[in-house]
Amino acid sequence: MVISIIGLLAGLGLPAINGAIKAGKKAEVSAMAESIKTAVNAYYAEYSAYPSNTSGKTDATFLTNISTTSTNGGNYRGIAFLEVPPKFTNGVAADGDLGLVAPKGYGKKMTNFFIQIDSSGLGYVNPTKSGGTSVTNTNVPSTVAVWADDPTIPKKPVGTFK
Repeated sequence: MVISIIGLLAGLGLPAINGAIKAGKKAEVSAMAESIKTAVNAYYAEYSAYPSNTSGKTDATFLTNISTTSTNGGNYRGIAFLEVPPKFTNGVAADGDLGLVAPKGYGKKMTNFFIQIDSSGLGYVNPTKSGGTSVTNTNVPSTVAVWADDPTIPKKPVGTFK
């Protein structure tokens, strides 16, 4: 009788634990997206220009320009604007890109962080123009939007916009 009660309680508790783990991983990815956005804005405050980002992703070039003290790519003063935890750094995303990625535990496979910068001063960004992502929002009122596709829930990216 005691064993069956323990088994019943364990059966009820495991789905709740898995849901809490998933929510924690999403929160971690969202916090990293916010950190990237803050770093891009700090870069702008320092140099009065946004870091070059032709790919629309946080690839290896973008990561080098914003997070290391390398003077290449416009970061002439060698300032590290972003400290990246190891689990987000130098991963290989599902599409083969190397750079700043959401970790494997976030979904079935690693995924890039995508970034859209309002470099023309319109007062909004249009994340749907970054191609191949699940973003449905258009004209987000922000100068910088950063997000990662959630591989487990289509059309539900996690990032710095609603």
